[in-house]
Amino acid sequence: MARVKRGVTTHAKHKRVLNLAKGYYGRRKNTIRIARQAVEKAGQYAYRDRKVKKRSFRALWIQRINAAVRMEGLTYGTFMHGLKLANIDLDRKVLADIAMHEGAAFSAIIAQAKAALPQAA
Repeated sequence: MARVKRGVTTHAKHKRVLNLAKGYYGRRKNTIRIARQAVEKAGQYAYRDRKVKKRSFRALWIQRINAAVRMEGLTYGTFMHGLKLANIDLDRKVLADIAMHEGAAFSAIIAQAKAALPQAA
């Protein structure tokens, strides 16, 4: 009966984890126990931050829209309310892009939003 060596699967598993830990500092990159922990934690951070990234970008778009709208004498909230009343369905990403790159077009959108607002306010 031949001797069975089972290092192949273990080596493959270790290699996969150590490849994911490439570039880590100290023993996190070359010791399997510590590398496994580091890779698992990195995966948790990545999962969490994919959600956080969406929040961060939405906040950035709102800041850009607010800055552009305030130069025209409105606030962000009243501008968004005016857009709703004017039936302009542009999301914040597109509005922020227009505000950044096409000032004249954004001014026209602001004018439409202002016109749709009730004059009592």
